[in-house]
Order: sequence, then C-alpha cells, then structure tokens
Amino acid sequence: MWTHLLFLMFVALAVYAQNLTGFALALILLGLIGVTDLVPLTDAVNAVTVMILANACTFLYRRWPLQLERSLWSAVASGIVGAIAGTILLTWLAGTAYEVLRLLLGVSIVFCALLLWRTAEPRKTVSSRGAFVLAGGISGLLGGMFSAPGPPLVYLMYRQPLAHARVQESLILFFGIGAVLRLAIVVPAGQFSIGAVQLAAEAIPVVFFVTSVAAGRPLPLPPELLKPIVCLLLVATGSGMIGAALWAMSHVSAIY
Repeated sequence: MWTHLLFLMFVALAVYAQNLTGFALALILLGLIGVTDLVPLTDAVNAVTVMILANACTFLYRRWPLQLERSLWSAVASGIVGAIAGTILLTWLAGTAYEVLRLLLGVSIVFCALLLWRTAEPRKTVSSRGAFVLAGGISGLLGGMFSAPGPPLVYLMYRQPLAHARVQESLILFFGIGAVLRLAIVVPAGQFSIGAVQLAAEAIPVVFFVTSVAAGRPLPLPPELLKPIVCLLLVATGSGMIGAALWAMSHVSAIY
C-alpha cells in the first residue's frame, strides 16, 4: 500500500513539474524511482510512456489553439528514427545490464539539468533546421530507451527567442508524439508487462487531475526562478541514481 501511495506522490510531483516546464515528467519520476528502487525500472519506463501521452492530450486540449515552433517538425522527423533505435537498445540493455541502464539514465538526467542551467540567455535568432534535426534525433534515442526524451531538445528549445508558452507546448507535443510511437513499438513486441499496465492505470487519474488544474493556471513562480528549482531537483535525483547504480555494480563485482 505504501509503495503505491509513494509512487502516486512521485507521479503528482513529476506531472506538475512537466506542466510548468514542458519536459520534466519522465526525468523526475524515473529519477525518483531509480533512487528508491520503488518499482522495476523497465516497468516504470513503459508506464511513463502512457503518462506522457495522457499528459500531452490533456494539456494540449486545454491550451488549444497551440503556439508551436515550425522547426519542431524537423525534430519530430528525426526523433522517430531515434526512438526506434532507442527502443531496440533498451530491449538489449534491460536483458543484459540493468544497472548500466540505471547509470545511463542517471547521467542523462544530470546532463539535462546542467545544460538547462546554462541557458540563462536565449539566442537572438531561431536555430537552424539542422540543429533541430540533431536535437530531435538524440532526444528520440533517449525517449526510446528511457521514455525520457528531454536533454537535447529541451536545451535547444529553451535557447530560442520564444515565449515560455510556445516552448512549453512545443515540447509537450513532441513528447506526446514520441510516446505514441514508442507504444506502437513495445506493445506489439510484447515488451509492455502487466506490472507496467498496473502502474499506468494507477497513475492516469493523477495525471489527468494535476494536468487539468495546472494547464489552466498561470505559472506560480517567474520562469527565471522556476528553472533553477527544477534543475536542482533533477541533479539531486540523477546523482542519487548514478550513485545507486555504481554501488550495485561494485557490489556485484565484489561477489564475483
């Protein structure tokens, strides 16, 4: 019982952060789960995919009509290729090196936080289409592996001379499209376990409620104050996951 309640608390925190920033759901939730080892990480990754889709549908419906950056579609195209490659890589890693998977996810979380922290000043002009293609491809790879396609595209979008709402909506749409693609790959392949179904079913009501409340309200804090808070949380959770993975790997090495 306490495991499920703590999981839902993590979900509420991560979804709220996602609605404020446009990207933090998977990174925060998987970071907290990775640190606490609350539920199997592979099940959590698949459940997060469903949560991202539910969040995107609810948020974008509440914000319609959307203010999207046109170059986002270049990132979507390359992200599809990256997501396919990442999903295949996840299948291999989950079966042979679980702690390596945790370590890589922890590193990606910290990397995302540090990159975002550095984006104090936006560019004066929108980045090239090639930059969006590259960021979308790498983000798709991370999305396929961890259902956490944050770091590269988040960094790029927050560097653009765009209103916060436009960045927010563009990121959430990108992640929603990635979630649809990932589900289309893992479900027919039999990689979506009963445990993941149960976690997603528990979380979806929380996702709908928190998103419905947050999407229709203004930011509770200025963006310049909100971003460092989220970055600190990401660094803490990612560092904790890295430490836990390294400890487990060293413990296994000591046994053998």
